[in-house]
Amino acid sequence: MKSYKPHFRYNKRQRNGVFYLLLLIASLQAFYYYVDSSTPVLEDEKGDLQAFQDQWDSLQKAQKKVFKGYQVNPNFLTDAKGYELGMSVLELDRLFLYRKQQKWIRTLADFQKVTQVSDSLLNVLAPNFRFPVFYAAKKNTKPKVPLRPAIDINSATQEDLMAVRGIGQQLSKRILSYKKLLGGFSTIQQLHEVWGLDSLVVHKLKNQFVVADLPAIDKIPINTATFKEVLSIVYLDYKTTKLIFSYKDSVGNIEKLQELKKIDGFPVEKYDRIALYLRAN
Repeated sequence: MKSYKPHFRYNKRQRNGVFYLLLLIASLQAFYYYVDSSTPVLEDEKGDLQAFQDQWDSLQKAQKKVFKGYQVNPNFLTDAKGYELGMSVLELDRLFLYRKQQKWIRTLADFQKVTQVSDSLLNVLAPNFRFPVFYAAKKNTKPKVPLRPAIDINSATQEDLMAVRGIGQQLSKRILSYKKLLGGFSTIQQLHEVWGLDSLVVHKLKNQFVVADLPAIDKIPINTATFKEVLSIVYLDYKTTKLIFSYKDSVGNIEKLQELKKIDGFPVEKYDRIALYLRAN
C-alpha cells in the first residue's frame, strides 16, 4: 500500500516565513482592536472649528435673507415674475405696451399709472421693485440702434415673422396656426404658448410685434352653451370642462364668471385666458 504524500511541501525556511507572516497579521489586528484610531482634538483646534462653524452659519443666514425675495427692475419685469407677484394679464399687457413706446418707469407712481394696479397690490409689489437711477440725457444723443415701428402680430404675414432671427418657415407657420386657433392673439404673452418657441426667440418677437387691436372674439355664453362648445376653448381640457358643468348644475346659474375661480381644481392661473372666450350672461 502506497503512503500518502502531500502535493505541496514546504522546507524549513518557507515554514518560518509563513509563521512570521501570520504573526504580523495577528499583531496588526490586535493593534487596531485595542488602540483607538480617533485622534483627540485639542482645545485650540476646537475653538478654531467653532469659529469656522459660526462664520458658516452667518453666511448661510445672509444668503437666505438676500435670496428670499430678490428685487427686480419693473422696466424688465417678465410675465412669469408678474404672475408670481399677483399681476393680471391686462395689467402686464399695459406695462409691455408702455415699453414698446420706448418709455421708462421711474417711480412707483409711474408704475401704478401705467398698469392701473390697485393700491393694495402696489403695497405688495413695492418691496420687490428696485428702480434704476436715471441720468439726464446728453444733447444730440442718438440711439445706437434705429427704432422701428412695431407690427401688429395679428396682421403679421409669414414673411414678417421669418424676418426675425430664429424664426424659419416651420415656426412661422406654427405661430400663424396658433393665432387661428386662438381667434387672434389677445396678448403678446400668448407667444410663449406656441410649441417650439424658446424664450430668446419670443423676446425677439416681443421687440418687433405688439397686439395693436384686440381680436373680435365671440364669447360663449356659459349658462346656455353645450359641453362641446365650452370644450372647444383652447385653454380647457375635458376634466376642467366637466368641473365647470358640475358646478353649473349645482348652482343652477353662474351669475359672474369669477365664480369659476371658486371651483375646486379649476386652473386659476389660466382664468384670464379662459375668460377671453366665456361670458356669464
